[in-house]
Amino acid sequence: MSKQNPKSKSRKEPSKIAEATSEVPAAKIETPEKKSFVKERTPEEKQKDHRDGIIKTIVAALLGTIAGVLCFHLYGTGEDKIWYAILTIVIGITYYIQKFFYPQLNISTKEFKFKDWFYVEFIVIDFFLIVWTLLLN
Repeated sequence: MSKQNPKSKSRKEPSKIAEATSEVPAAKIETPEKKSFVKERTPEEKQKDHRDGIIKTIVAALLGTIAGVLCFHLYGTGEDKIWYAILTIVIGITYYIQKFFYPQLNISTKEFKFKDWFYVEFIVIDFFLIVWTLLLN
């Protein structure tokens, strides 16, 4: 007669657990396939999205260029101004200009998500800083 120590009890328990899980039917273990409902776009929709993307990029680039030239003529080197205040003003003004200008070009701003606004404002700020820097040199 052997005495069971606590270690031997823990060794027997996992085998009981393994036997219990093997009794589960295979149908319950398998996960059902998730069906993805990706809307197929027609060639016309793809062409319109491509055209809209090009227009968004061109408008943002032009606004950034105009903002860079204006800041150069208004502030020069901008040494006596707070640069991040100028940057914030440019972001705010160009946001509202784009918000009212895109519907005139048949681009719906209601469909814009954060990613879209971030993209166009990033383009504006890039062009603004590049043009202002080039004019300063």
